[in-house]
Amino acid sequence: MSQSPIELKGSSFTLSVVHLHNSQPEVIRQALQEKVEQAPAFLKNAPVVINVATLEGDANWKELQQAVAAAGLRVVGISGCRDERQKRAIARAGLPLLSEGKGQKMAAPEPAPAPVVADNAPAKTRIISTPVRSGQQIYARNCDLIVTSSVSAGAELIADGNIHVYGMMRGRALAGASGDTQCQIFCTHLAAELVSIAGQYWLSDQIPSDYVGQAVRLSLLDNALTIQPLN
Repeated sequence: MSQSPIELKGSSFTLSVVHLHNSQPEVIRQALQEKVEQAPAFLKNAPVVINVATLEGDANWKELQQAVAAAGLRVVGISGCRDERQKRAIARAGLPLLSEGKGQKMAAPEPAPAPVVADNAPAKTRIISTPVRSGQQIYARNCDLIVTSSVSAGAELIADGNIHVYGMMRGRALAGASGDTQCQIFCTHLAAELVSIAGQYWLSDQIPSDYVGQAVRLSLLDNALTIQPLN
């Protein structure tokens, strides 16, 4: 029996989500274009999900999709849609409807008691001791990430835990990728294209100028990014 020419497998990806608060295609295009120009290495031709949870009224989905594409992004699906008529219009436009896991309400069994972990149990950490070059992506699954060298522009660090960079940080750092809001980012020399903790992010022009090039610590306070000197 010959082998099938394809193999279908499940997987997961980290995608940016664009939350729409306006349905005018040209307004959306201009706003997105500004974001792409701020961080072209991170956003140009990036796949994105469009969240319409707060969008009111009707929209021309074909034109909206074209506006997003004109800004240099690629729509892979629509999320946050609760209105049946809106869902039908989106489907007619040929756009996939996606469900975000955190929005699902499902009956769950009683959780099992959490396992007891000894206080002296070593924490999992992924250590990278070589420079992270442009185009490289390093992912520390279920652990912290420590980079003892430099991170070039166009490189990406992703960790479910904390991120520590002990060299020049010019790329993108995304800590708490699995949603842990207690995670932090530590840099000895911050010049990043993007920093993010649990989905809350700053592009390079949003980082307070007083901290650019400095040793800093980033964390979340009331679900908003904060920054302070690394003492």
